Amino acid sequence: MPGHGKKASLKATLQSQQSRLKAKQKAAHAVQVAEQKGKRRKSQSSSKSNPPTVPFRPTDTILLIGEGNFSFARALLVDPPAGLEHLPPAAVTATSYDSEDDCYAKYPGAKEIVEIVRSRGAQVLFNIDATRLHKYPGFKGRKWDKIVWNFPHAGKGITDQDRNILSNQQLILDFLRSAPHCLVQGPIPSMHRKRRRKSQDDDEEDEMVMDNISDSDAEPSVQPTAATTGRGTVLITLRNVPPYTAWDVPRLAKTPPKPSRTGDTPNPRYKLLRSFVFHKSLWKGYEHRMTKGERAHGQGTTGVGGEDRTWEFCLQG
Repeated sequence: MPGHGKKASLKATLQSQQSRLKAKQKAAHAVQVAEQKGKRRKSQSSSKSNPPTVPFRPTDTILLIGEGNFSFARALLVDPPAGLEHLPPAAVTATSYDSEDDCYAKYPGAKEIVEIVRSRGAQVLFNIDATRLHKYPGFKGRKWDKIVWNFPHAGKGITDQDRNILSNQQLILDFLRSAPHCLVQGPIPSMHRKRRRKSQDDDEEDEMVMDNISDSDAEPSVQPTAATTGRGTVLITLRNVPPYTAWDVPRLAKTPPKPSRTGDTPNPRYKLLRSFVFHKSLWKGYEHRMTKGERAHGQGTTGVGGEDRTWEFCLQG
């Protein structure tokens, strides 16, 4: 069957990428262990000179995907970081994959949070599939400056790690195929950065984070440091430790698998604008919630060690 062949080809491509990434990670692991203490010292010193990045402007329109209990939307609207106090609530659309009843049953306290978000004037929507944004009638003709997905996960409960990785890579690819239909068009954004002198440790850390722009390249201010006005961007946040690093999100966005059949629409290619540490402390009251297995009812963690990191992309060309 054509559909089966297409899926098999995509699976083979993703598995090949995954094998290369595993080899790269294995080679880097020894270096990571050796540099652990040095990076801790660097983190303590750089946190003073390089405050957290806030990727929004008060003029942005923002679409939040997979909101879970909607606590990020609440943080954005009720007690945002400095510089976002005048973000119009009507500019924020917060969505959940779950139905409204399922959301409230799954996440204790979600109903009260949703009431707060709605009372502020933001739009809250349920039953929104991140891989089919362009199919939702209510989104027809609507465009956003920022589409944000914090800690995406397929949530299928697959115990085999390789299959789990493939499932989540497919989820990300499908999301990146759908997102362009909802992004503001315009020139490629330019990031404002004030570079500071890098130490030897800085250079080594840049090499350890896959193809990323490090926090040392971000604007050293807790004020909003988003791009100048231009085409919309996609922001994906994940824990920067295995197994999430094996998803290889930057590579999936920049060099996605080619179509398996002649005539198929190519996967869109994205440009990585920057990556930066996602500081949960900036978003007061934000609670990351997960749903499967031991993480039922929103309990659980996102991985041991490492950091939460956001990658920001825009369409190429």
